[in-house]
Formats: sequence, structure tokens, C-alpha cells
Amino acid sequence: MDFLKMMKQAKEMQEQMGSLQEQIVEIEAEGVAGAGLVRVTLNGKSDLKGLKIDPSLLKEDEGEILEDLIMAAHTDARAKIEMAIQEKTQELMGGLGLPAGMKLPF
Repeated sequence: MDFLKMMKQAKEMQEQMGSLQEQIVEIEAEGVAGAGLVRVTLNGKSDLKGLKIDPSLLKEDEGEILEDLIMAAHTDARAKIEMAIQEKTQELMGGLGLPAGMKLPF
């Protein structure tokens, strides 16, 4: 492979990674638990952006159930964020001609 071509590809990859990092922050996903009784919204950095709890869960004896549902909704949202990041990474890096199976970021 030509050295200049490699340098050009490295520069393109660096630019793509910068763009990817900016786009990741903008990704949002909502996790749901308890058939929609608890909803959690996370951004691409897994920062909590929103939490909605159905009022029916706000009873004195429902604390443990509510805690479990919040954790389940967070896990659901986190999985969706990770999938969206993976898809965005593949979309942006697909045109760089990297070897199959190479994971980014390094």
C-alpha cells in the first residue's frame, strides 16, 4: 500500500472519529419497563435525560418494585444506545476500506 494513501486514510479516519463522537452525544434512546410504567431516556454518553414514572407505582409498599423497574428501563435504554452507536460507527467508517472485523475505536 502506498504511504501517502495510508496517510490520507489515517487523516480521513481521524476526521470521521471526531464526527462520530459529536454524533454519539446527540443520540437518545428510551428504555421502557413494566409495560410502560417506567421510562428512562439516555443520551449517547449514557447521561440520564429523562425519567417518567406512572403514578400508580408511587405507593408506599411499591418501592422495591419501582427500583427494579427503573433499573430495567435503564438497562433497556443502555442496550439501545449501544446498538445505535455501533450502527453509527459502521455507517461512518464503512467507506474507509478497513479490514473486516476491525473494531473501532481502536
